Amino acid sequence: MNDRIRQLLSQISALEDELRSALHEQEERVFFEIKGKRIEFEQQIKQAHGRLKTGFFRWLVTERPQNLITGPIIYGMIIPLLVLDLFVSLYQATCFPIYRVEKVRRGNYIVFDRQHLQYLNFIEKFHCTYCAYGSGLIAYVGEIVARTEQYFCPIKHARKVLGSHPRYGRFLEYGDAAEFAAKLEEFRAALDEKKRG
Repeated sequence: MNDRIRQLLSQISALEDELRSALHEQEERVFFEIKGKRIEFEQQIKQAHGRLKTGFFRWLVTERPQNLITGPIIYGMIIPLLVLDLFVSLYQATCFPIYRVEKVRRGNYIVFDRQHLQYLNFIEKFHCTYCAYGSGLIAYVGEIVARTEQYFCPIKHARKVLGSHPRYGRFLEYGDAAEFAAKLEEFRAALDEKKRG
């Protein structure tokens, strides 16, 4: 990997850190506090949220009909999502210790906190919980697959890849056989929690 690419990756990492800090500062201005698993808003904000809540019957008649019609298809996806979750979690639990790869924490990816928003009715909260599970699960699975790819084949593709995971930028160049043989163990050691700690 040349110096220019290393420099760009370093800048990307620094910008991601800066973005996380800015988002945290914004959270503090929204007047809520995280207390363990609970999110608590200031009393005035809670009252304002309560006034903005749409009742179930009003929501039912004002909701777009296509959303109601496609509901069974959307919620039918829970079965493949649960199967994916089961198999990927089983894979990680059994194989990562053998490979000495640090396990991915579910709680960093699958987050349920939208039920604390008082302006959502119970149907909207249910939708939000389902979406949080689905999108969080895909991110969780993506990180498990990314660590697996780093362990077995940390090589970039010849063609441009859209939506690649953050580890991909540090992978070896396509066709660089000498680097692959020399650096594969370094990529594996970087995944080992005990060696890094």
